[in-house]
Amino acid sequence: MATYAIGDIQGCYYAFQALLARLKFDQDKDQLWLVGDLINRGSGTLEVLRWCYAHRNSLRIVLGNHDLHAIVVAAGIVAAHRGDTLQSLLAAADRDVLLDWLRHQPLVYQDADYLMVHAGLLPQWTVDQTMAYAAEVESALRGENYLHFLTHMYGNLPNCWTPDLTGVDRLRVITNAATRLRICTADGEMEFKFKGELQDIPHGYMPWFDVPSRASKDTQVIFGHWSALGLQQRKNLFALDTGCLWGGKLTAMNLNTKEIVQVDAHPLDRPVAIQKSEH
Repeated sequence: MATYAIGDIQGCYYAFQALLARLKFDQDKDQLWLVGDLINRGSGTLEVLRWCYAHRNSLRIVLGNHDLHAIVVAAGIVAAHRGDTLQSLLAAADRDVLLDWLRHQPLVYQDADYLMVHAGLLPQWTVDQTMAYAAEVESALRGENYLHFLTHMYGNLPNCWTPDLTGVDRLRVITNAATRLRICTADGEMEFKFKGELQDIPHGYMPWFDVPSRASKDTQVIFGHWSALGLQQRKNLFALDTGCLWGGKLTAMNLNTKEIVQVDAHPLDRPVAIQKSEH
């Protein structure tokens, strides 16, 4: 039995299947941890989500920003963005089953020695606080009034945490930290435009995981979301988004041994629009 954490798939079905073959994944014995952004932008959004639903008993998943975006688009709250690859999912006969299952997945997952989140944790959050705050968003997503939350989910403000936040502002900060955070100030003020490499981070900001006083620094955290960061294996920190969608690799890490297994991007996973944008 083995447990593998896998970086952002983003609808790259062919690369995902190649990685599972490389791992010799056995659904009856092994377990996969998926760091979010299962779907969107790659050409195999529907295929990836169907595979995950069919193998759901062998998976542990956290929601990423693209997963939440798909749920919002399907609900008719916002239109699809240019570059989205949600059409096949939205037109599928089983879309409601798939999206309802996706909506019930956690924002943060913790088991044994690891905590998994799509993007990051605010520096002042302890692990216990992180799990409690994530549970607030999960309750809103799973509740009867989930459309109210989804309607107000988008936005960059407030961009920092205070315990006295209430209502949709509170839920938005929690969601943004877990699904969108890359850099922040030492006090935890989030910035959402930056997507580049470490040496290009704007003055006054730092990676969320490098804040010296980060309350979760003694916990092993697995995350994705930041493809320009690339593979990182540091003490208590494992970044697994290696840009498969953009021609990089799809990465898995064995949680027992920390061994890394990778496969190359597959050309069939990349929509024509993405390929053209690189030329």
